[in-house]
Amino acid sequence: MSVGIFDSGLGGLTVWDAVTRRLPDLAVSYYGDNANAPYGVRTADDVHDLTQAAVTRMWEENDLVVLACNTASAAALRRMQEAGVPEGKRVLGVFVPLIEALTERGWGDNSPPREVAVNQVALFATPATVASRAFQRELSFRAVGVDVEAQACGGLVDAIEDGDMILAEALVRSHVDALKRKMPKPQAAILGCTHYPLVQEAFQAALGADVTVFSQADIVADSLSDYLSRRPAMATGGSARMLTTGDPARVSDRATQFLRRPLTFEAA
Repeated sequence: MSVGIFDSGLGGLTVWDAVTRRLPDLAVSYYGDNANAPYGVRTADDVHDLTQAAVTRMWEENDLVVLACNTASAAALRRMQEAGVPEGKRVLGVFVPLIEALTERGWGDNSPPREVAVNQVALFATPATVASRAFQRELSFRAVGVDVEAQACGGLVDAIEDGDMILAEALVRSHVDALKRKMPKPQAAILGCTHYPLVQEAFQAALGADVTVFSQADIVADSLSDYLSRRPAMATGGSARMLTTGDPARVSDRATQFLRRPLTFEAA
C-alpha cells in the first residue's frame, strides 16, 4: 500500500514534493483538509479531532501516514498513538526528524539526553504549535542545556496559501525582528511549519548568514527513506492519489501554483 502525507492545507506539499523526489518509486498519496484549514488557530481538541478523522480515512488506503503538519503533530500525534493505532498501521510526525537533525542524533538513538553544540534556538511556528510546547518537550528527550525561544508567526500561513509572497516576506521580517528582541543571537532557527520552506530564503536573510536554518521537507524525506529501509513491506504496491476536503478544482489550481508543477486533486 502507498504512504500517505497529510496536512491541513497546502504546506505539506513541500514534504510530499521532497519525498517523491527522494523516493521516486514509492507510491505517495496526499490528503489536504483544505475545507478546515488553517489548523494553526484552532484549539488542540479541534486539531486532534480533525486529524484523527483524516488519518482514519487515509488508513483505508495507506499503511503509513506522515503528519506533514506541525500543528497536527504537536496537538494530535501523541494522543493518537497513546489511544492505540490499528494493527499494521503507523502514524508519524515531523518534529522528531527535525530534532534529530538539530541534535545530530541518528534514527532510533534512544540514549539519555546530552549536551549538543547548539544551545540558542529560535522556533518559528503557528500559534497552536507554539502554544503546545511540543517541540520543547520532544527536544528535552534528546538534549539538555538548549534555550528555545518560540515566535508565533500569525498570518504567515494565510499569506503563503494566498500566494501573496510580498506580504509573506514582510511578515517573516516582522516575526524575526520580534524573535530577536527576545533572543538577539540565535545559533539556529527551526522553521516549524511545512509552509515555511517557501519563504526560507526570507528567513535566512532576516536572521543573517551566521544562523543555521533547519527546514523540514528534505529532513523528513531522508528520515522516511531510512524508516522504510527497515520496513520494506510498507514501501511496496499501492497507488498515489491527491485528495482534498475542499473544492478539487480550486485546490488543484492553488497546489499547481504552490509547487510550480501540475497537480490534480480529487474529492476525499
